[in-house]
Amino acid sequence: MQAMSITRLKCTRALPILSVFGAFAALSQPVGGQPHGEYTYNTYGTPGLIDMPTAQSAEDAELSATVSHFAGSTRNTLTFQFTPRLSGSFRYSKIDGFSGANRDALFDRSFDLRYRVLDETRYRPAIAVGLRDFVGTGVYSSEYIVATKTVTPRLSFTGGMGWGRLGSYNGFTNPLGVLNDKFETRPAGTTGFGGQVESAKWFRGDAALFGGVAYQATDKLTLKAEYSSDAYARLDGNGTFDRKSPFNFGLDYRLRDNIHMQAHYLYGSEVGVSFNLITNPRKPAVYGGAGTAPLPVKRRQGAGDLGWTQEPDTQTILRNTTATLLANDGMTLEAMKLSGRSVTIHIRNDKYLARSEAIGRTARILTQTLPASVQTFTIVPVENSIPLSATTLKRSDLEDLEYAPDATWRSYARAEVTDAADSLEGVTYNGTLYPKFTWSLGPYISASYFDPQEPVRIDAGLKLQGRYDIAPGWLLSGTLQQRIAGNVGDSTRPSDSKIQKVRSEGFIYAREGETAMTELTLAHYFRPGKDLYGRVTAGYLEREYGGISGEILWKPVGSRLALGAEVNYVKQRDFNQGFGFRDYSVATGHMSAYYDFGNGYHGQIDAGRYLAGDLGATFALDRTFANGWSVGAYATLTDVSFDDFGEGSFDKGLRFTVPLDHLLGRPTGQTYKTVIQPLTRDGGARLNVDGRLYDSVRSYHDPQLKDSWGRFWR
Repeated sequence: MQAMSITRLKCTRALPILSVFGAFAALSQPVGGQPHGEYTYNTYGTPGLIDMPTAQSAEDAELSATVSHFAGSTRNTLTFQFTPRLSGSFRYSKIDGFSGANRDALFDRSFDLRYRVLDETRYRPAIAVGLRDFVGTGVYSSEYIVATKTVTPRLSFTGGMGWGRLGSYNGFTNPLGVLNDKFETRPAGTTGFGGQVESAKWFRGDAALFGGVAYQATDKLTLKAEYSSDAYARLDGNGTFDRKSPFNFGLDYRLRDNIHMQAHYLYGSEVGVSFNLITNPRKPAVYGGAGTAPLPVKRRQGAGDLGWTQEPDTQTILRNTTATLLANDGMTLEAMKLSGRSVTIHIRNDKYLARSEAIGRTARILTQTLPASVQTFTIVPVENSIPLSATTLKRSDLEDLEYAPDATWRSYARAEVTDAADSLEGVTYNGTLYPKFTWSLGPYISASYFDPQEPVRIDAGLKLQGRYDIAPGWLLSGTLQQRIAGNVGDSTRPSDSKIQKVRSEGFIYAREGETAMTELTLAHYFRPGKDLYGRVTAGYLEREYGGISGEILWKPVGSRLALGAEVNYVKQRDFNQGFGFRDYSVATGHMSAYYDFGNGYHGQIDAGRYLAGDLGATFALDRTFANGWSVGAYATLTDVSFDDFGEGSFDKGLRFTVPLDHLLGRPTGQTYKTVIQPLTRDGGARLNVDGRLYDSVRSYHDPQLKDSWGRFWR
């Protein structure tokens, strides 16, 4: 078994998971006010006192990274506030002496969920219910019900009841036993290889009480004390931890609005420290913005005549002028169709993640360049030369609404967003775009995680990328990597997979591919009909597989629902990632359903056949933001049994998209995509192929376009 997870970056394709913590350091900019309010984070990286939880919740959409250490245990936790009431956490811990003082350290992965059931009122405390380590090996397995009451703006009290680890000190018979005597006994151990939802343990066994107090002494300093119900039975007496008291004391100091340091005295014998980095995708890290201002709307002096249409070179001059102004604003003119009263313009937007901002800036440019007789603007964003939607605007509306106090909603109400499948008829393409070769050379970093021999491994080197745009919709691209230093391939733990090894030998690809052709493909993108989008990609699709991949997506412009189908036939590549192949080949593919639930929540179900030939489905939920942020989780269940899957029982993980705009305060169009998998096994493994359609298509459709329309006038 090889525990490995490769983190991918949209621009460079590889970024270490440590970049999540590194990015937090950069993201931790003051966001105005005190984002914590009265709550702080505990050693488990969730809102709490010291080692115990509280009923308080973080701000909606808050994302925190916590590193805490005491008694030979180091916990690294990412916590995201999915909704105002629901939060989730992923934790990776190193625990010395867990199985005895002379044993190797235990590296443990765990997930938490917490839901605030009741809000605090004048007389009622806030109440929350939590599950700690509910998917994992059960090292921290516990459940709790907790209440917190704010007595004064600076003073709060917490009391709760815990089960599992939180019911292990001064416990008593479970009061839920009055409902069913099965609650009085907690099953021991974990099921199979861990990673399963251990619901049979929830709120079972002895219960115990915990509580504490937090006092905000100053605007920066919070003092805390608690009574802990965790006996730490597996560590006490192992030579790493001597638990002498249930009382803990600590302080939290706010270095900056989003950076906190904590010091603790725990269990009468240990000193601990914690460090919190916090950001919120809903809030900019840099206020004010450093991007260039858009051109103003140029008002016409009369309706204008059509005499210009008789001049032979006028259209060429107008296209060139428009292309120049678009280029100055970070966009590219793909194609244009111009008549006396209307224009249809196709643009490439690689700069503005808020897609409505690109449309708004293009509209302003058209008022500057086109004759007064042109009244109707149809702006068609394209990606890989396929039109994604058509936004039609009246020039007179732009002139009337530019400085109106309610310009945002009125401009959206007057805009017409439609399908753009037929928009390419009669257009004149930008002659400088096809054929065209572009290339780049730069550094890359890739990483693997969660191998117990070495939890973090990193490779670094140079990457050469090339792209040849042959004709509209046809492109040839490739990537060559040269590793300069690193240890990703140094693992000596062979894969113990009981099924076909389709991903668990990734460390061998890293070791053998010192000079690697990670991708070489020919792709064709097309619109087969209204509401339909298509892609065919052939070649060396990724570092481990080559073959052919085809995809069709149905996505009406105004629909929250999209349906897709993808079929692939691939063969496993040689470990050295040259031109050769290994013996294994497979036909794989999925039917997909995508749904926008509103308020930034997107669900996705992919059902089909995976790389190992297993059949099943992947369920994913992401929360996305108009500024380009995305935070989500996924889980895959297939007909591979948990025993055959091995450690972890089934594939699952977290995924993040971080826009560089958020850090710099100016539009760049670049995003960093990170996938965190607790384990990389062979069950539920899917092909990694560039250019899948849904994300690019939906960004120019409603309701996402509507959600970002506030930046139309930026």
